[in-house]
Amino acid sequence: MTLRIDRGDDRVVAALDRPRVRNAIDQATIDELHELCAELEASPRILILTGAGGVFASGADIAELRARRAADARRGINTAAFARVRALPMPVIAAIDGPALGGGAELAYAADIRIGTPAARIGNPEAALGIIAAAGATWRLPQLVGEARAAELLFTGRVLDADEALAWGLLSAIHPADRLLPAAHELADRIAANDPRAVRHTKTALRAAPDAHPAIELELQAELFESPEKERRMTAFLERRTR
Repeated sequence: MTLRIDRGDDRVVAALDRPRVRNAIDQATIDELHELCAELEASPRILILTGAGGVFASGADIAELRARRAADARRGINTAAFARVRALPMPVIAAIDGPALGGGAELAYAADIRIGTPAARIGNPEAALGIIAAAGATWRLPQLVGEARAAELLFTGRVLDADEALAWGLLSAIHPADRLLPAAHELADRIAANDPRAVRHTKTALRAAPDAHPAIELELQAELFESPEKERRMTAFLERRTR
């Protein structure tokens, strides 16, 4: 197994664990990500993605990548898996210690929230290897940091350190290594305290195409306005306020 998975009632922690190749993402990892996504699509929970051994993911497995040809590129092997991670019903948190490079960076870009340690390093050096970052970076990275900064990173292959990634908005917070997973769980705790359906609908609205707004919010809100959980939570809020 290339993923170490810890399952809870409201969250799943999945750690990439291929220490001999610095958690490089191979076909087995992709297959296991698909299996995990199928589980979380059927039973929505928060997902915390991280890497074992002080490395998030050093990239796609170069030994496998070198052998791939045009038909493999058109299959979108990593692209499909990362898109499925992005589309999960509940939020995905990437907890990044050490390098998240190439395909590892693109997996992190698929998360809704990214936090890191001072050792975090994020970048896409694909052009130096004679390929492009084709598993999400060319469209997700501009959304995250803007077109000019995305172009700089992708054209030069520059790797951002943790402070730069925080300043550019790729990371939302930096924590000491021994606090990284606890911090991810604290985020998950705050998310889990909210109404799961409201959280799912918020994620749906956030990832909708620009021309879907504002109609999509109104339709999702209409559904929530009729929910018993909205009635229960608002009643509890009003009762607390009057005490």
